[in-house]
Amino acid sequence: MFGWIKEEFQNLDQVKKDILSGVTVALLLVPEAIAFSFIAGVNPMVGLWSAVFVGLITAAFGGRPGMICGATGAIAIVASKAFLLGKNTAFEALKAGEDLAGKTPDDLGLQYLVAALLFAGVIQAVIGFAKLGRYIRLIPHTVMMGFVNGLAIVIALGQLLFFKSKVSFDSEGKMVSEWLPMDQIGIMLGLIVLTMAIIFYLPRLTKMVPPSLVAIILVFILTLFIDGSRDIKGILVMLTGEAKIDSSLPGFTDLSMIPWLDLGFYQALLPISLTIAMVGLIESLLTLQLIDEITETRGKGNRECVAQGAANILSGLFGGMGGCATIGQSLINMKNGGRGRLSGIVGALTLFLLIIFGSDVIMSIPVAALVGVMFMIVINTFEWSTFKAIGKVGTSEILVVLAVTLVTVFMHNLAMAVLVGVVLSALVFAVKSSRHVTVTLHKDTPEERIYSVSGLIYFASVADFVGKFEAKSDVKNIVIDFAEARVCDFSALEALSALGERYKKSGKSLKLRHLSTECQTMLTKADSLVNIETLPDDPTYSVARLRSEKSTIV
Repeated sequence: MFGWIKEEFQNLDQVKKDILSGVTVALLLVPEAIAFSFIAGVNPMVGLWSAVFVGLITAAFGGRPGMICGATGAIAIVASKAFLLGKNTAFEALKAGEDLAGKTPDDLGLQYLVAALLFAGVIQAVIGFAKLGRYIRLIPHTVMMGFVNGLAIVIALGQLLFFKSKVSFDSEGKMVSEWLPMDQIGIMLGLIVLTMAIIFYLPRLTKMVPPSLVAIILVFILTLFIDGSRDIKGILVMLTGEAKIDSSLPGFTDLSMIPWLDLGFYQALLPISLTIAMVGLIESLLTLQLIDEITETRGKGNRECVAQGAANILSGLFGGMGGCATIGQSLINMKNGGRGRLSGIVGALTLFLLIIFGSDVIMSIPVAALVGVMFMIVINTFEWSTFKAIGKVGTSEILVVLAVTLVTVFMHNLAMAVLVGVVLSALVFAVKSSRHVTVTLHKDTPEERIYSVSGLIYFASVADFVGKFEAKSDVKNIVIDFAEARVCDFSALEALSALGERYKKSGKSLKLRHLSTECQTMLTKADSLVNIETLPDDPTYSVARLRSEKSTIV
């Protein structure tokens, strides 16, 4: 389990890159962890500690060295539902005159959030142990493109939060805030452009240090001399009007108010936990796959699932809100040369030290510099090749990319976006492949006709396949050869059975040859009216089955 430690320190140059990149990543995790805490409706410390626990465990034990994990917006949005469920339960209890034993609705909300996270962690670990993580590689490239494009847009829109101040929540729980004065927005934009310029041009001069870290340090120094810049420096000052970081270590989460024996509790909370688990795994495994392409190596999806589950469980036990892979920080880590587990470990430990000993540093991090770094992430994340693909690939593929992008942006639900993309891609494939079933007449005599079929026979193509045969006008003996075809599913077997019945009613004989052994067995068990010819060179592929008591094919 710890065999990677020796390997990590064999290349001292890579160790330096991992350490410097890890420090940069830690600085970038701070504003997002705080912002996502507000999205979830919890204290900023919840998000910060989540980034520490999730980042450290996944870096040390996960399936993708160099991938950065922490608090994320996708998880925060779903976690907020668990938090609100707990709060509403507390309010209902108070209305009924029940005693909360000195606890507040927010306390119960956090306990429900943690409980949801514990269940989600167990689900993720089970998926990993069951080795189901590998199926993420079945997601089409068009869905991947839509995913990263939508995520890039979401990251960009998320930076608008830092152009506002005094974030609060109204009576309905909606976030409200005010835009900064125009002079402060002007300073912000100038520092953002400067940050982006440093990141863009510095690698042309030297690659000895991460450009993002240099940009943050230089902009920090500059803000010391700019009049009025102090008003836009502190992250918490911008978001809450206050500058306060609790530097005490988190304690074990109190779950005394959770109704463990109430069935209604599980019915309400488990769907949220399942969503947290799936959103986290989808975002993490897609990020893993993206980094695989960048590094030309292969991560271990199942191991990542187990590590994510363990990280979320531990995060919940110590009052965190969980998390998953952060594609922006992961790409920055790659860009800065971070390739080993050490980069993620250093990032998590640096964030830990900043919380415990460096609250003043967190308060002084130039928000404009961090926003500038995130905008560079957006530029590097977005698949600009999407525009080049227009006119060169099919319209259906472009529509899949667009659909996944729009669902990601407007619904903020990555699991739903990927599901929509996979379903659309499957439908596109089904329609296209259904058009490639051909039937060729190989022998034609007054007594016998032999047809040769090529292509995939399945639910989308059976209508076209069956339509190529006319039982009433055909000759007495018909042979259909499937040597160049594949019978893929239950619908295809039903079609063959129906075709045999049609020829039988017309007083004619239908013989099928070169079907797989499994096809032959299933048709025979169904008492199909077709004659099956068994040959030495019959194929051996399997058929996707649908079992039903009312079905003719069993």
